[in-house]
Amino acid sequence: MTHPGNQKPPGSSWITDHFAERALQDHGSGWTALWDTKSNVLWDRGKPSPALIDLIEQREDLFQPLKANGRRKKALVPGCGQGYDVVMLALHGFDVYGLDISATGISAAHDYAFNELQKPQEYNFRERKSCSTAPGSVTFIQGDFFKPDWEQTALEGGEVQFDIIYDYTFLCALHPDMRQQWSKRMWELLQCDGYLVCLEFPLYKDPMLPGPPWGLQGVHWDLLARGGDGVANIGLAPEIANEDQLMGQFKRVLYVKPARTYESGIGTDMLSIYARK
Repeated sequence: MTHPGNQKPPGSSWITDHFAERALQDHGSGWTALWDTKSNVLWDRGKPSPALIDLIEQREDLFQPLKANGRRKKALVPGCGQGYDVVMLALHGFDVYGLDISATGISAAHDYAFNELQKPQEYNFRERKSCSTAPGSVTFIQGDFFKPDWEQTALEGGEVQFDIIYDYTFLCALHPDMRQQWSKRMWELLQCDGYLVCLEFPLYKDPMLPGPPWGLQGVHWDLLARGGDGVANIGLAPEIANEDQLMGQFKRVLYVKPARTYESGIGTDMLSIYARK
C-alpha cells in the first residue's frame, strides 16, 4: 500500500516491516532471523518478570511447587528467549521447560541458566530471597510450539501436560490469525487442574495497528473464556456474570493489575490466570 509522501502507515516500525512481507508459515523463521542478527536485544527485559515473581510468592495457595504425592510440578514457558522466567521458576522449586523456536535463543538460555543457577541474583526473589524447596530442574527445548515434535523431550511419566504455563510476550508476537491455534494448544498442554498465567501485554496498543507486538486488549478473555477468534469481538465487555455459559474452554480464576511489572507495561499490564473448565 502506498502512503502520502512515502510515509509509513500508523503503528509500523522496522519489526512490523520485517514480518509484513512474510507468509504466515514463515513467521517462525522471521523470529529466528532476528535472534541470529542479535536483534533480540530490543525485546530482552534483562530479568525475570516482577509480576510473576510476586504471584508465585504471594499466592502459595495456587502455586505450591510440589504435588500431594511429593513430585514436582512442571511449568512451561513458550517463547522463553533468554530464559529468565524459566530459571526463576526453577529457583522457586518447579521443574521448568523453556521452549523457543530459535536455536540461537536456546543456546543463550543455556548459558544464562548455567551461570544463574550456580549463583542466583537477588532479582529472582522479592520477599523470600530464597526458596524453602530445593531448586527444580531446567530444560530448554528448541522447537515450534504448534507442532508436537518437541513434546518427547518434556515427557515424564507418560504425560506431556504442564501444571503451569506462563505467557508474557508469546501471544502478542503471533499474527492474529494464529490466536485460536494458541488457545487450542494451551488447552492441550495444560493439566486439568493446572493454571495458564498470562501477563497481558501490550494493552496500551490499539489492537487494529500492525504488529508484532500486536495489541491484546480484550484478546485473552475472548479467546479463552468466550471462545472467540481473538479478533472480531475483542471490543465487547467481558460477560463476567455469565462466564459459565460461555463457549470458551477456560474460566478466569484471577484478574489483577500487578503491583510490579516491567517498565514498558507499568499502569497498563494486567495479570490473568485461567484454568480449564
